[in-house]
Amino acid sequence: MSLSHVVLASGRSVELTEVRMASTYAGMLEGYPCKLINDMRTRGLRRQAEQTFPALPFHLVPPAPEYPDRTGGAFGPVEVLPSVACIGVFGSTAVDPERDPVMHRSALVVAWFQATADVPSGEDADLALRGIDWDALAQDHEL
Repeated sequence: MSLSHVVLASGRSVELTEVRMASTYAGMLEGYPCKLINDMRTRGLRRQAEQTFPALPFHLVPPAPEYPDRTGGAFGPVEVLPSVACIGVFGSTAVDPERDPVMHRSALVVAWFQATADVPSGEDADLALRGIDWDALAQDHEL
């Protein structure tokens, strides 16, 4: 059973079967959001996804940072990522049209950042998430 369906920009419908969400800056005791912190957070999200789902292909949707009018410090300007870091497992029909559609599906693990804790759904999902090139990134597998 899927949690939601997302319609990609290509028109392909994909099912979200598992999602993990966390606060982007949870546990940040000192400092401020900046490029250094964001790069570490992004690498950590990638590592977590690849370790949790090692058999599936992975894609990181590049985050869109904002630069609020706040004074930075020794690590450069303030750079803020969306407040929720997500890892999701998506599935769809097979990428290879020659494969038996009953016996084969495609899958992709995706990490992305979003502003709210809402599960992405339909055509209302973030445009960057909907822009995934499924045919180039997902991998077919036998059921």
